[in-house]
Amino acid sequence: MVEVTTDRIAPPTPNVGERLRELRQQRELTVRALGERLGISASAVSQIERGVMQPSVSRLIEFAQVLDVPLASMFADERSPSLGTSRLADLAFAGTTLTRAAETRPITLDGGVSFRRLSPSRLPGLDFFESTYPPGSTATPADELFHHEGFETGTVTAGELTIEFDDEVVVMAAGDSISYPCHRSHRLRNDGDRVAVAVWLILHP
Repeated sequence: MVEVTTDRIAPPTPNVGERLRELRQQRELTVRALGERLGISASAVSQIERGVMQPSVSRLIEFAQVLDVPLASMFADERSPSLGTSRLADLAFAGTTLTRAAETRPITLDGGVSFRRLSPSRLPGLDFFESTYPPGSTATPADELFHHEGFETGTVTAGELTIEFDDEVVVMAAGDSISYPCHRSHRLRNDGDRVAVAVWLILHP
């Protein structure tokens, strides 16, 4: 009998700065050119790439949009499994991929907010991930709303998460779900004293 084991050597925690540098260089952009597209200084881009400064959730999404890559690309290099298809409709004919829990690590952003990719491979047209918000953390570095491309739907699995829109504030408890177009200005924050965890699916146009 062949003994099968599912033990894996845990990969190192992803360095989002190094990954951003790789993506920038692949697109042959200078630090200054990327900074201009993001509306920040070249020095800020350099500090993020070197890990001196961590981007906020909103800034990370801006990086993904400017670099024209899915958010999932921030979690691993080009060797990560991919279904090799460019259309969501083609997924029915794609193969099967499996990623063990020990093979994934979250990326930690400004304020301690962390993202963990849940899809076992890069999927065309969508991002599937888990976000963790420590008490007092927020998706933006200041009291400002942000927007991006796509349509977002999510479910809180632990704690309470507040979503602030330009015309209302929604407090979500464990088990609550929400969906909204990402172009609607919003900000996520944890006003409670417990860690908040949510699972999100973002569909891209």
